[in-house]
Order: sequence, then C-alpha cells, then structure tokens
Amino acid sequence: MVHRTQYKTGGRPDGKTQMTMTEFKKFIDTLDTNKDGVISAEELSQAVRKRGGWFATWKGNRALKSADANVNGYVDENEFPKLVAFAEKELNVVIVEY
Repeated sequence: MVHRTQYKTGGRPDGKTQMTMTEFKKFIDTLDTNKDGVISAEELSQAVRKRGGWFATWKGNRALKSADANVNGYVDENEFPKLVAFAEKELNVVIVEY
C-alpha cells in the first residue's frame, strides 16, 4: 500500500498545490529514502513522479542543478531555499504561510 499525503489542491484556479513550508519540508524528508540527510537527483525524480509530473528523471536532474550550489551532487539543508524556488516554478507548488 502506497501512502500519499494529500495537500490542498482545491480552490486554486491555477491548479497548483498549496502547502506550508513545514508541509513541503515533510514532503522532501519522505524523499530521503536512505536517510543520509541530503537529496539526490534520483530522490528528486521520485518527487516529480509522486506529484504526477512528466519527464521525472529530467526534472529531477534539473532540480538538482538548480538547487545544488556547491555542486556536490546533492541538495542539503543550506540549499533548501533554491529547491523551494524550483518547486514553485516547475512543480506547480505554492508555498504559503498560515
């Protein structure tokens, strides 16, 4: 059985998923499948797949290139703001504060 967290998609005329920063961080934490504290391109590709996106591998690699400031092949906590910006631009996510 696959567990999927439901986020607030209703009520937005643009069809984007609305979530808080806390919800987004929890979503990203679920992607860290090996629990090493960083997110790889493959783990980012899984995020795109979970969101129902097309070209998941390509978008995962683009997300990594967009967010990986130190070019070590992973997104760590210090690079998280860039990952948020990518998600808002490319994955139809809107981060809101409640």
